[in-house]
Amino acid sequence: MHSTIHINNDILVWAITRAGYQPGDFFVRFPKAQEWLEDKKDPTLPQLRDFARKVHLPFGYLFMDSPPEEKLPIPFFRTIDGRTDRTGLNVRDTILTLQKRQEWLSEYLKDNGYDPCPFVGKFSRNRVNELVIKDIRRTLGLQENWAEHFPNWQSALDHLVEKIEEAGIYTVFNSVVDNNTHRPIPVEECRGFVMADTYAPFVFVNAADSKAAQMFTLMHELAHIWIGESAGFDFRQLQPAYDEMETFCDQVAAEFLVPETRIHQFWQESADFEQLAKRFKVSQLVIARRAQDLGYINRKEFITFYEQYLSELAHKNDIKKSGGNFYATLKSRLNIRFLHTVHQAVKENKLLYRDACELTGLKGTTWRTAVKELQI
Repeated sequence: MHSTIHINNDILVWAITRAGYQPGDFFVRFPKAQEWLEDKKDPTLPQLRDFARKVHLPFGYLFMDSPPEEKLPIPFFRTIDGRTDRTGLNVRDTILTLQKRQEWLSEYLKDNGYDPCPFVGKFSRNRVNELVIKDIRRTLGLQENWAEHFPNWQSALDHLVEKIEEAGIYTVFNSVVDNNTHRPIPVEECRGFVMADTYAPFVFVNAADSKAAQMFTLMHELAHIWIGESAGFDFRQLQPAYDEMETFCDQVAAEFLVPETRIHQFWQESADFEQLAKRFKVSQLVIARRAQDLGYINRKEFITFYEQYLSELAHKNDIKKSGGNFYATLKSRLNIRFLHTVHQAVKENKLLYRDACELTGLKGTTWRTAVKELQI
């Protein structure tokens, strides 16, 4: 027979609402919690552990006198509300997870004699669009018209990600917390975030977002790295928050992908989004967004096109929907270079096996299989 423990009701209510539930809805899933809040019964330790798992809360938090003040380690910008640190639990946990991985990786790279990335924060005080764009192109080894050499924008995006990785930036494409498909990250809440660090800069792109929008989000995040500013954003309808830094990064992304002088030249010949998208090897969404920036169309026209385009895209995706390979997906969810470094640290006895599993969010058997399947 397990002994019981009385838990502060304020903590219980806070834990439930923190996880995104209304108490009444949560009671349907976990009836025991209602008895605890009504002081009819006290929970046992096993029940509390089960409760903590269901609300995704560190177990020790349940024994605090009052709810702690939780702050994100990076600012989060919203298109409508501007800057706010309020995010859903799944977004928050994803940011904290990547922060933990980044801290370990950064220390490991320092300790093992790796050089820092010279471009991180290079333009922290001198935010001039042209200078930042020129340095990004130089660092990635890309000419102004680099994308025009590819057959389509998907292959151009793949090449861009490859060049970003080669420069020392860790890209993560995921749409759930770790590998938990029951904890999705809503696109409307978070399109991506960036965590600047001189040794291990990380960019996160919500893989649930349309591929058409991911390239723009990725370039927006690169601009953040070059000015050394970490941030998260919902980037609704591909519009930045009303913030000077966000506007700057937005302008850099737009000019990098679709240079003004080139689109102006071709716009005179044809104002067709599809043709221009094929020429610049970006999605029609990016062309439409650039057309809005340059005053070729107004904001209302862009939003109308944006909604229609995504609606048609969603319909096509519903038709094509199919399962994927878990271990192949891990390469983008966790980043193959990160996995390789963790595995190397384990082999060198610089990281315990159990710590590697905790760091990657993989259980022992899954970790071993991943090493084999991905040939790490």
